[in-house]
Amino acid sequence: MLSRGLKPNNHTFPCLLKSCPSLLHLAMVHAHIFKAGLDTDPYIQSALIHMYSPKDLIAARRVFVACSDEQSFCWNAMIDGFMKSGEVNLARSLFDRMECRDIISWNTMINGCALLGRLHDAQQLFDQMPSKNIVSWNCMLAGHAKCGDVDGARRTFERMPCRDVISWNSMLACYSQNGHSVETLALFDEMLGAGMKPTHATLVSLLSACAHLGALERGQRVHEFIRNNRVELDAVLSTALLDMYAKCGRIAVAARIFEAIEQKDVLAWNAIITSMAIHGLAEEALVLFHEMARSCAGPDDITFVAVLSACSHAGMVEEGRRLLTTMKGTYGVDPKVEHYGCIIDLLARAGFIEEAMELTRAMPMQPNAPAWGALLGGCRIHRNSEVAEEVGRQLLHLQPRHSGRYILLSNVFATANRWEEAGTVRSLMAANGVVKNPGMSVIELEGVVNQFMAGDKSHPQTEQIYGKLAEIWERLRAEGYFPDTKQVLADVEEEEKEQLLSAHSEKLAIALGLLRTGPGSAIRVVKNLRVCADCHTVSKLISRVYCREIVMRDRSRFHLFKDGACSCRDYW
Repeated sequence: MLSRGLKPNNHTFPCLLKSCPSLLHLAMVHAHIFKAGLDTDPYIQSALIHMYSPKDLIAARRVFVACSDEQSFCWNAMIDGFMKSGEVNLARSLFDRMECRDIISWNTMINGCALLGRLHDAQQLFDQMPSKNIVSWNCMLAGHAKCGDVDGARRTFERMPCRDVISWNSMLACYSQNGHSVETLALFDEMLGAGMKPTHATLVSLLSACAHLGALERGQRVHEFIRNNRVELDAVLSTALLDMYAKCGRIAVAARIFEAIEQKDVLAWNAIITSMAIHGLAEEALVLFHEMARSCAGPDDITFVAVLSACSHAGMVEEGRRLLTTMKGTYGVDPKVEHYGCIIDLLARAGFIEEAMELTRAMPMQPNAPAWGALLGGCRIHRNSEVAEEVGRQLLHLQPRHSGRYILLSNVFATANRWEEAGTVRSLMAANGVVKNPGMSVIELEGVVNQFMAGDKSHPQTEQIYGKLAEIWERLRAEGYFPDTKQVLADVEEEEKEQLLSAHSEKLAIALGLLRTGPGSAIRVVKNLRVCADCHTVSKLISRVYCREIVMRDRSRFHLFKDGACSCRDYW
């Protein structure tokens, strides 16, 4: 442009500023602005402030000092810059000095406070606003969502005098990201009823909820909506689809979606490698890992968590050790506590308890709670109550409010028939006011999500479910099945142990699946905790006796039960 003798104007430079990849380029454009005599143009001043902050707040303030008091959009830009830099007090001071606050100034302050987690300040400003628009409400809603305040977000959402698609997407994301998956699906139905058209963000939240619940039918309907409405499948939406199919047990479909992504970014690679890991496909995960390493999207620390987890699920001890030692030198990724935790899990699962314990002492940082938890889990598998006692003390010190830590330590003692120690741990848990998270299983049938807890009798078909269970026990006993009462870690009579085992939540879900689906149909169950050994055995037997595939996702991995065997090869 300059070589042709064309003179830039106040429309040229703002566009040029937005394209600056670094502060150096920004300074060069700023110099041209001075040379052109446009440094006092308010439109350009505002653009400069936006581009300098928060990377160079000093330069942004120099530009702002030259602005006049009447240029409210420059003041708003500077307030926004302070907020992005976390300088709330400076932003508030500037806001208080403004002679004329337009509604944008209020919204900038509210949005900044909310996104910085200062909800009280944001609410105070919101209440003081002389007039509010939908942006004001959406700022408050987004603030609650960012802080994980689901109740606060819902209250704000319900009070809104009107809602746009941003409002609905914020509430959907809040539900989805905080584990309220059933509410996400229900809210989406409300959104359609209100005449709102879903966007990419809507579909990503919906697919995330379907993935969490294992709601394959609902997820497939979302995919059909995407195809029928010719929604562009960018990398983000493709990755959400991939994740949904993988977590609903359809790993082959997930792999096809991954292959169809033209520009595979790190998130897509990590999603497919993680998916292979939770399905126990360690060899495939490693092949993908090496492909990723050769691509332009090199592995990052999350990639290594995924591939090391794959090694752990498959008992690939040597490969896991090798990956940890080559992370820094070969791939330029510094090992973090999460990576050492994966190796501790790998060693502990494989029975190398002492080596895992030694690694906790040798690693260059203090082990975190998940690392100690992995070691305690290995102690449970291999019934090493002596090491578990030391590990348990570390865990309860780090996470005195985590119910799972008490339960696992108590179970290790109970398995070793150390009932007094098991009781002491349970008593400590009660004394600290810690409540056990209930086990829960979910099965989606005809688009409806059915949830069960152990011994649940709240389902409308409870009578038929327990009748089906009685039939199952009769047929399995004829096959030589005996309940594994060692899985009931309580000091009660054998008959009572059998009764407790028979009503585990996954068994109730499978019974309903047998009742409500036709012969040969796969049964898909999602469980929030690790599947117990007895339920694992029962699922294998049901798959053979009833000629059904059972796809079960527990807390850490998938189990495909088919013809009396499991894809995990009884290693989980």
